[in-house]
Amino acid sequence: MNPLLRFDTLPLFDQIHPEHVPEAIDALLEQAEGALATVTADSFPAEWTAVARVLDVATEKLGMAWGAVNHLNSVADSTELRAAYNAALPRVTEFWTRLGADERLYAKYKAMDVGQLNTEQRQAHKNAMRNFVLGGADLSGTARTRFAEIQEKQAALSQKFSENTLDATDAFAYYASEAEVDGIPEDVKHTAQAAAQADGKPGYFKLSLKMPCYLPVMQFAKSSALREIMYRAYVTRSSDQAAPESRKFDNSALIRDILALRQEEAQLLGYDNFAQVSLVPKMAQSPEAVTTFLRDLAARAKPFAEKDLADLRAFARDHLGISDPQPWDLPFISEKLKEARYAFSEQEVKQYFTAPKVLAGLFKIVETLFDVAIHPDQAPVWNPGVHFYRIERAGQLIGQFYLDPSARTGKRGGAWMDDVRGRWQRPDTGALQTPVAHLVCNFADGVDGRPALLTHDDVTTLFHEFGHGLHHMLTQVSEHDVSGISGVEWDAVELPSQFMENFCWEWSVLQHMTSHVETGAPLPRELFDKMLAARNFQSGLQTLRQIEFSLFDMLLHSAHDPAQDFMPLLAAVRKEVAVVSSPAWSRTPHTFSHIFAGGYAAGYYSYKWAEVLSADAYAAFEETAAADGTPSVETGARYRQSILEAGGSRPAMESFKAFRGREPNLDALLRHQGMSA
Repeated sequence: MNPLLRFDTLPLFDQIHPEHVPEAIDALLEQAEGALATVTADSFPAEWTAVARVLDVATEKLGMAWGAVNHLNSVADSTELRAAYNAALPRVTEFWTRLGADERLYAKYKAMDVGQLNTEQRQAHKNAMRNFVLGGADLSGTARTRFAEIQEKQAALSQKFSENTLDATDAFAYYASEAEVDGIPEDVKHTAQAAAQADGKPGYFKLSLKMPCYLPVMQFAKSSALREIMYRAYVTRSSDQAAPESRKFDNSALIRDILALRQEEAQLLGYDNFAQVSLVPKMAQSPEAVTTFLRDLAARAKPFAEKDLADLRAFARDHLGISDPQPWDLPFISEKLKEARYAFSEQEVKQYFTAPKVLAGLFKIVETLFDVAIHPDQAPVWNPGVHFYRIERAGQLIGQFYLDPSARTGKRGGAWMDDVRGRWQRPDTGALQTPVAHLVCNFADGVDGRPALLTHDDVTTLFHEFGHGLHHMLTQVSEHDVSGISGVEWDAVELPSQFMENFCWEWSVLQHMTSHVETGAPLPRELFDKMLAARNFQSGLQTLRQIEFSLFDMLLHSAHDPAQDFMPLLAAVRKEVAVVSSPAWSRTPHTFSHIFAGGYAAGYYSYKWAEVLSADAYAAFEETAAADGTPSVETGARYRQSILEAGGSRPAMESFKAFRGREPNLDALLRHQGMSA
């Protein structure tokens, strides 16, 4: 039987092949079409559970199968799978677009007696009515047809953008000499040397643009010439400024086309610009409210960023003999300054964070605070390095998750959480379906049989994604459209993820998650204190960088003519908020997958917006911690019940106020980042 058509078990990732995709999608689209026809018939009752029993059950099967294909496309890309995915994408997109704008289904939802629904169902119904309007259900004639065409074209363009970014990253290789890699950490050199050897270039070191290689080269390579080669390749990926052989991956035209289609979509829906459309289901009220928020934060951060840059320049001049630092020199100078100022290096810290020990420490704090137990579990996986776990409370299964930690060829860069299925009191069987999540990172593998070593930033990333996973898996909401992260406003969805990052800076937590790779010794308190002192090192510069991306994104979708070149807008944003100048040939938008292929269009500000929420939420733990810093279990229970378990069943502000007893304010964020007045 086609593994994509099996729904009595978890996805059979080890059995799914590209040739299974067409048959499965054909069958599931046919079933979903039949279900839609059934529930929209005049004789079918306008009743929530009746519609869910037929339509939601059919569309969930389609969603799960397509989700498995989409996931494999992200973590195990191949020519054959990519072809199968792209062949099915237009039809899947067309169905979801048509479903979201179906006049008969819209009428059926309008006819439902909301008074008969429970609280969760009412919130889901309210969201559905809003989404029908945003999905074009009020359009007719040529406008409706054009709206559907726009959705299909956008899906194809975003997929191509993502493919170009992956291909441009994978295509680059620089074979460096022994002299060029001076200063680079030994584990990175070892991996690069083995890769060069495999390519038939013994004695060289194969450097790539994947983060486990690129970042340490930029931080530690003593050769400015090598750093320039790597930097130029990285910031010109998928652009007209890339090396000639890589310009076939240029995303310039795709960006222009995506922006034009979004603007046209907004106008069809009666809005002035796409940013207004994007904000309808979010906490922020308008593009102006977002830009005001970002500019206010930029004004507060800029003096700190200017001091950060002045410190870098002075140190480079006085201690490194670099009188005119270039952008590719800054990570190297930063690392040297941090080592000099705080007397430790990232490489020293990294030796204590072995992946198994970090994972055990993460599980311990989660188990303690949220009253759960995490155990290894069994499920088919797509790569031998993937692990599967279950979360229980009092012996009862709550959720399960896959963890795919390592970078590899054919795997999209970055880190993310995705859902496999949501918690749902199934209307067809009456059984309670438990949630399942994907947690994906891109860490370096272990070397010579040793466990993988994580930087402290890697540890923070793991905690961040696990925060998303907890939001999805610890929900107690049984209506799948608003359980877990479903239905949560996009600018609040980062609250639980950013909240979890704070524990990476608590001694009471770190004690349980460090073990030196050679001696087994825990992280010394003295070294932790140095890390803590350096926590807000260059926080001004980092804040402005995030604001630069966020403001560019919001203005791009609210104040930019898609027919015009978008690079002058980026230059204007940089002039307004940045203190570090970028080369004229830098093309960061061309790999800005978050907004062109990842659902964050006119929404990248969400990271900063949610940071205000998460910092204020974490302040509740600071206020109630024990004398030794141990987090309060009682506060953990309140957070779990108010935020995590509530999911999308009520507005995010209501959940926040249920936990904190008031609306959020900016003070905790500024204090956490060392930028309070």
